[in-house]
Amino acid sequence: MQPITSQADTGLNRFFAKVYGYMGLGLAISALVSGLLLYVFQATMLNIMVNHSWVYYAASFIEIALVYSVSSTAWKNNPMAMPLFLFYSALNGFTLSFILAAYSQTNVFAAFVTATLTFFAMAVIGLVSKRDLSSMAQAFRMVLLGVLIASLINIFLRSAGLSYVMSLVMVVIFAGLTAYDNQRIRQAYQQSGGQVSNGWAISMALSLYLNFINLFLSILRIFAANRD
Repeated sequence: MQPITSQADTGLNRFFAKVYGYMGLGLAISALVSGLLLYVFQATMLNIMVNHSWVYYAASFIEIALVYSVSSTAWKNNPMAMPLFLFYSALNGFTLSFILAAYSQTNVFAAFVTATLTFFAMAVIGLVSKRDLSSMAQAFRMVLLGVLIASLINIFLRSAGLSYVMSLVMVVIFAGLTAYDNQRIRQAYQQSGGQVSNGWAISMALSLYLNFINLFLSILRIFAANRD
């Protein structure tokens, strides 16, 4: 007979595998859609950029609504949470392709590798840390709000220096949130006695997905700025 602690560890590992499996599926769909637009349907993407730019902006607004929809349905453990998450991942792949088109392949690859290493390093820190990271996460969310406001202001200022500083801050924010979210996965599993709903797994996968994407884009902007 297995010890209780061993059974709990096995269940926790399975839950982590489920969350990361969902996250990985979302990232794979985004990468596939972006790759198709960048390398297979280049003419279509160029046509949208030149003649139908409103499509990109409309997709961006729909993405924001989808994030809230996925979160809401996931919290309710609604079966629609997974289809909505996958649709969001595909739509995000669409909008990402227009962003990535502005950067060199070298910068994109370097940023992806750096973001991946940073993400998993912070994930491990969140898993092994004995300190409650919730207060840190709350502080980061407040700073994130300030960064978003500064980003809106910078639309008019167009300050490269301010944009660079905001990218650095964003790296710190989403690296910290990655650690916190991984700790939260463990805590949720333990506090529920292993009875964690599938909706919760999707909700956490969405959080990790957003952390990674924002971490990647922030690092990409930093690398591109350093090479200009």
